Amino acid sequence: MRRHLLATTAGILLAMAGSAYAGMDEAKAFLDKEVGDLSTLPRADQEKEMQWFVDAAKPFAGMDIKVVSETITTHEYESKVLAPAFTAITGIKIAHDLIGEGDVVEKLQTQMQSGENIYDAYVNDSDLIGTHWRYQQVRNLTDWMANEGKDVTNPGLDIADFIGTSFTTAPDKKLYQLPDQQFANLYWFRYDWFNDEKNKADFKAKYGYDLGVPVNWSAYEDIAEFFTGREIDGKKVFGHMDYGKKDPSLGWRFTDAWLSMAGNGDKGIPNGLPVDEWGIKVDENSRPVGSCVARGGDTNGPAAVYSISKYLDWLKAYAPPEAQGMTFSESGPVPAQGNIAQQIFWYTAFTADAVKKGLPVVNEDGTPKWRMAPSPHGVYWKNGMKLGYQDVGSWTLMKSTPEDRAKAAWLYAQFVTSKTVDVKKSHVGLTLIRESSIRHDSFTKRAPELGGLIEFYRSPARVQWSPTGTNVPDYPKLAQLWWQAIGDASSGAKTAQEAMDSLCAEQEKVLQRLERAGVQGDIGPKLAEEQDLEYWNKDAVAKGNLAPQLKVENEKEKPVTVNYDELVKSWQSN
Repeated sequence: MRRHLLATTAGILLAMAGSAYAGMDEAKAFLDKEVGDLSTLPRADQEKEMQWFVDAAKPFAGMDIKVVSETITTHEYESKVLAPAFTAITGIKIAHDLIGEGDVVEKLQTQMQSGENIYDAYVNDSDLIGTHWRYQQVRNLTDWMANEGKDVTNPGLDIADFIGTSFTTAPDKKLYQLPDQQFANLYWFRYDWFNDEKNKADFKAKYGYDLGVPVNWSAYEDIAEFFTGREIDGKKVFGHMDYGKKDPSLGWRFTDAWLSMAGNGDKGIPNGLPVDEWGIKVDENSRPVGSCVARGGDTNGPAAVYSISKYLDWLKAYAPPEAQGMTFSESGPVPAQGNIAQQIFWYTAFTADAVKKGLPVVNEDGTPKWRMAPSPHGVYWKNGMKLGYQDVGSWTLMKSTPEDRAKAAWLYAQFVTSKTVDVKKSHVGLTLIRESSIRHDSFTKRAPELGGLIEFYRSPARVQWSPTGTNVPDYPKLAQLWWQAIGDASSGAKTAQEAMDSLCAEQEKVLQRLERAGVQGDIGPKLAEEQDLEYWNKDAVAKGNLAPQLKVENEKEKPVTVNYDELVKSWQSN
């Protein structure tokens, strides 16, 4: 496996670059050197798929196409390996730029506002699905594949094999984006410490139940308290890890579904309806009607305030003191340094870096001392709700991109997500997008080295993790409000209630501006009349909904844990 994963393509790509012709010789050389048996397709079908790309690309040979994505391992592989290979095979010259996530959104916004074709295709988060659907400035791929783009749509694309298309489909049932990479945020814990006999005995003696994967926040809190200050292998450890610096990355910490874990919003997969995990409510026509409790929303409701309060309490009491001044990128590597017992909110995109040999959290045989599991939920959470966030970077074609350029870019998007290359790409970046790749034998063999990643993606639980949904009408404008509001709570400038009151009010200002401007037509915001919490709770219950919920008097519910190994067995039996 290691030999496959570390194989370089530098030599073959140089050879390809020197060729005057694009075609099947280059494709076969690519398959020999880069793909091998790391594909769900047998070699004959790989060649058949490559032949289709060669033929479909002929009208666009020699074109210079520019695409862009954020800088993560998966996209680095596409940019450095797959883009040159695609160029060699098809003759279409691809420049795949890698820039910061915020910069991708900025370029996209500029293209939307100016109509200037900055990039021929974007890999941007599916969090913008509500934005794309309402502004109608991107090509909906359902119609594109059936009409203008039919001649450049791979007959072997197999949309049903992608596990994330429910996240990129709008209320009009049209697909607006094609998933390219995805990863979840899950619960992370030290499997070795949780199975240590003394730790188990001491925990049981203190709390009266078994140390295990926490099912709810009450158990997470007990475990955090138990490990904080405990000496393991001669050093003091912490029971929790997070970050708190007032910085744009603090917004991701919360828009990435923290409130949903607490029980904010309504039931619904992939997102709560009519109130989503941002606390934004929509009417029967998907028009946003409010964010504050006063309009039937839930951004400042009891569940949201509880979620912020717990975040603040845990950060202060159970995380390393320096965590309060850290950003997302600074805090990310800390659990792998060996003094953190658990983290409630850990992105699976960190997996590759957390399984490197020589780390304090990796055994000598290369297996991890840690595992990932489903996140625990808060006291307001109910069965049928989403339980966390999944990032789905997806190919997006703007209407302002000329048709021939969009077609050439669409060919590249399909190439880097094709069944021929997806297993290999998934091994490099560990950002799984296809059911067939998840089930590939190579991942069965590699699973013990990945700390539960494969088991999770093969489990029925994975559907409870989803990106921002379609209730959010303008993700770029609304998302930037979060870090400022939460930052005030993190710094102590505002209470949790004051911060969420401010956030929902600011969100409604954006909704009001969109309503007045009318730029989103009959699916844009239409704000509701204001009433009190009891009015909207009664209205929700009468309609069979939840949000906004009333405050629970005792927010410290009975703690529940589950044995990790038994949990995994239960998944396998489904």
